[in-house]
Amino acid sequence: MTAKTYDNWTLEKTSLDGVVKITPSVFKDFRGEYIETYNKDFMIENKIDINFLQDDISVSKKNVLRGVHGNNDTWKLISCLHGNFQLIVVNNNNNSNQFKKWESFDLSSENRLQILVPPQFGNGHVVLSEKAIFHYKQNTQYDRKSQFTIKWNDPEFGFKWKIDKPILSDRDK
Repeated sequence: MTAKTYDNWTLEKTSLDGVVKITPSVFKDFRGEYIETYNKDFMIENKIDINFLQDDISVSKKNVLRGVHGNNDTWKLISCLHGNFQLIVVNNNNNSNQFKKWESFDLSSENRLQILVPPQFGNGHVVLSEKAIFHYKQNTQYDRKSQFTIKWNDPEFGFKWKIDKPILSDRDK
């Protein structure tokens, strides 16, 4: 797959239709790093014209698994602000020829990758570092009633998590 570039940004298609891997601009010098986390011009130039309305952050300790959740209306732009986690994105559109197909991504504060997740896809993540900060932008206001949940270890999907015994909420058990 060929990546497009824009002021050090790169965009790559993934094996899932509509799911995109984005590497934002990172400037490093002796003082540290400066990261541009979102650039609307880059998104529009790449035909991604999404009006993000809400930003959310979750802070979790090692082995916490959150998700797999999604809904039919929400685009999400997911990144890792601190630490690292494994992100799984799954197509939950039963009208798609990729229904139940999924892909795994390693996101960290080192690689600065972002994953754009379309509506009708679920996502979940498990924390691999001592602590991780999961960040996402979304184009709708959160509405728990509209959410679907896919069990993290549902054999129909065959997710391959990097840990065997995650810490789960009641909703995710």
